[in-house]
Amino acid sequence: MSVALLFAVSGLTSVGIYLITARSLSRIVLGFSLLGHAAVLALLAAGGPAGDAPLADHASIESSANPLPQALSLTAIVISFGLTLFLLALARRQHVLTGDDLVEDDIEDQRIAHLEEVELGSEHDLSDKELDGEDADS
Repeated sequence: MSVALLFAVSGLTSVGIYLITARSLSRIVLGFSLLGHAAVLALLAAGGPAGDAPLADHASIESSANPLPQALSLTAIVISFGLTLFLLALARRQHVLTGDDLVEDDIEDQRIAHLEEVELGSEHDLSDKELDGEDADS
């Protein structure tokens, strides 16, 4: 059973990461949802074999199940649900403002990247002039 869970977790993780790298917000939402499911399945696999309920006076320590993976699974479900709702709200706002769900490059990011290219180009020009000056002196 753990080999099947391993393949399921790896499949969900790989498809989730592939969808997150897309530029469409609907694919990003689905990708994060798949990653949340992969986390829950990974915690389920890490929990080990099933055992008795970990209640006092009802089961021995050796036969009781580990409650920590169950608690972490519930936490992962809640976090995944909250993240999905947040991303859906972002996708809805993007659809209302632009009419589509594509994530476009930010104009400010493009401006900063252009300024960095200009600064790097001017630094290269200065280093070339300094090298030319050193060659003339020797």
